[in-house]
Amino acid sequence: MTSARTSLLFFIFLLNYSINHAFQQEKDTVDQSEDQKLPSKEFVIQDSSALGENYLASYNEAYYMSDRWNEGVGFPPERFNLQTPQAALEHFIVNARNEDFETAAYALNFNLLPNDLKISEAAIIAEKLNFIINQRVPIPWEELSDRPDGQIDISTSTNKAVAGKPRRSIDFGKVDMEKRDVTFRLQRVKFKEHSPIWLISAQTVENTERLYDIYGPRKLETMMPKWISFQIFDVPVWKIIGTLFLILLAYLISKLVSFLIIKIFSGTNKYWIKNIANRLASPTGGAVGMLAFYLLLNNLISFSGPLARGFYAILLILLIGVFTWLIMRLIDYVMDFFAVHKIGDINDEENEESKRMLTYVSVGRRIFIFIVFIAGGAVILSQFPSLEKLGISLMASAGIATVIVGIAAQGTLGNIIAGVQIALTKPVRIGDSVIIKDHFGYVEDLTFTYMILKTWDLRRVVIPLKTVISESFENLSMTNSQTIGVVEVYADHRIDVSKVRSKFEELVKNSDKWDGDEDKAPVVQVTEMDSKSIKIRCLCSAKDFLTTWDMHCELREKIVKYIAELEDGFFLTKERVELEDKKKTE
Repeated sequence: MTSARTSLLFFIFLLNYSINHAFQQEKDTVDQSEDQKLPSKEFVIQDSSALGENYLASYNEAYYMSDRWNEGVGFPPERFNLQTPQAALEHFIVNARNEDFETAAYALNFNLLPNDLKISEAAIIAEKLNFIINQRVPIPWEELSDRPDGQIDISTSTNKAVAGKPRRSIDFGKVDMEKRDVTFRLQRVKFKEHSPIWLISAQTVENTERLYDIYGPRKLETMMPKWISFQIFDVPVWKIIGTLFLILLAYLISKLVSFLIIKIFSGTNKYWIKNIANRLASPTGGAVGMLAFYLLLNNLISFSGPLARGFYAILLILLIGVFTWLIMRLIDYVMDFFAVHKIGDINDEENEESKRMLTYVSVGRRIFIFIVFIAGGAVILSQFPSLEKLGISLMASAGIATVIVGIAAQGTLGNIIAGVQIALTKPVRIGDSVIIKDHFGYVEDLTFTYMILKTWDLRRVVIPLKTVISESFENLSMTNSQTIGVVEVYADHRIDVSKVRSKFEELVKNSDKWDGDEDKAPVVQVTEMDSKSIKIRCLCSAKDFLTTWDMHCELREKIVKYIAELEDGFFLTKERVELEDKKKTE
């Protein structure tokens, strides 16, 4: 009796525990958020011995012929429309959106998975694949054919059909997996006497588990309760709050890194280390902060749908952009350091090597920065396969595009090409003194499209490089900075030119601006004569144009004073008038 009573009590206890446990499980399921209802990252297929077995039979260009079918799932029922690529993908997406993953699974090819695969396991794989597509793959619906042969309808002016080969495999997306691209494909498959159908390829299905392990829900998502998972603009509110918090955290990290770089290197005695720390602190901090945000977001929060693709694309652009900025600043600093510490004073007109090297550094810096900028842009564009269509379209219309761009930007392109010509032929260098378009000055900088001229009165004249190449100008420093100044004075015909010559030689040799070149100066010559006077040309030389200008102004003043004082100004120019005697005329 006691034994029976004990057994009854034990049975009642087990029944009560089972009911409570079942109720608790149902309650937990109800309280779960949408993210918590997602499949775990555990692999559905633990035994991969069946993977890689060839299921294809003889070749046919219109479809893949299969000699076997996954017995666990079975061939799709005829009521499902899988006759075209668009219909097959619509079947999968629509049923997955309605959370009918068992029906959605019939749009998948499970022939590379074990034959004992259950439909419930296939549904889990379908749910995982839907999560990946929804998060990472923008489906190009306009490119998916709605014809059984997979061809795209093409309209022609003659309204005649365009013949083409049937397609049996169509790509509709691509993601990165372990440093290699995994392509999502639809394939047309025929099994025995069944009509050919379009399915998501067996290779895509095979990669689903590993892709879900990479791009599946993050740990933080499985921990969030339902009460904080209500949505704003179809996004759980905790994800918005978490993203804003990560942005703030990344900003603080970037500021901390910048502060630490400046703080650590500010105490050094080496100027170049302190300078590079100040110049690179901000871009380095920004790069570290952006990288931290990217890694934290990828490991803690995942977005899905069009928002995810746009958000991750913008994030990738910003990350590449920040690192491009860092590299450009580093190149800029290295070139500036080399220009300041390794190149001499270009203000010295005789320092030809310094001016040549500074020109190379200036042009080289811009070329390197331009290359880095183009490389960064290329890396950004390479992350978006959809832009390949843009490239193909541009190539197809390259002739028209070239003409349009050439007309619209001929001035800019001409200046850039002129800059390359100047870098190669070196008609002008940074530091050269030139006279161009009635402007005298020193070449202060050479950019991609224009030259900056610093005039004697401290103005800056901007001259397009195309003008420098196509029009004549005077380069007073091209081979030698030495220039000759001309002093011209007018005197009476009776003046003794030898006295003027002696005086001018004395003035030149006593001037501290003279360069000492007796082969070129001082020289005094009578170059012209008319009824009133003779013109005396006096030559002097100095090390550069500005010195020569100052010297020739000084000598003109002194030689005119000498002639004016010579015999009380008797030899200054005179007007000669012949007077007739009136008495003799009468």
